[in-house]
Amino acid sequence: MTMLKQHLFRYQGHIGAYLVVAGVDPTGVGLFTVHAHGSTDKLPYVTMGSGSLAAMAVFESNWKKTLSREGAIKLCSDAILAGIFNDLGSGSNVDVCVIEKDKPSQLLRNYITPNQRVKKERNYKFARGTTAVLNQKIITKEEIGRYITVQELGTGSDSDSLVVVEKMDVDEV
Repeated sequence: MTMLKQHLFRYQGHIGAYLVVAGVDPTGVGLFTVHAHGSTDKLPYVTMGSGSLAAMAVFESNWKKTLSREGAIKLCSDAILAGIFNDLGSGSNVDVCVIEKDKPSQLLRNYITPNQRVKKERNYKFARGTTAVLNQKIITKEEIGRYITVQELGTGSDSDSLVVVEKMDVDEV
């Protein structure tokens, strides 16, 4: 941890990593946040990223020092879900990694996937003529030329020689 902090501090944020580092060593459980400029915090619970405010609200209201393994997984999942549903940049699934003393780490990929795409219930393509035309006014080039500059592109009289500047895609019927 010290080497990482010193390396990041040396470059003052020009080389950066925002990390949540967790583990167990002989001194006990550790949970740290590492910021791009090298500062660290050791706290009982941490959040980082764009959804961190929503996640922190869940931790602040529900965290207890005596949480069971299942309770801790549920609390972390709820915090991540709060970030997902309250921030557009916070991904779309919950991955959980459980780190326990004297046991191998357990990674639970896609523990919860709340935003799975499903097939739409209806087809939203409509046939031409579905929307009624209530009013129509045709403006000639001369009339619109009073407000904007109109230029014809191409040199020949046939339609193949015209240059297409923009093309509008139309749904097929």
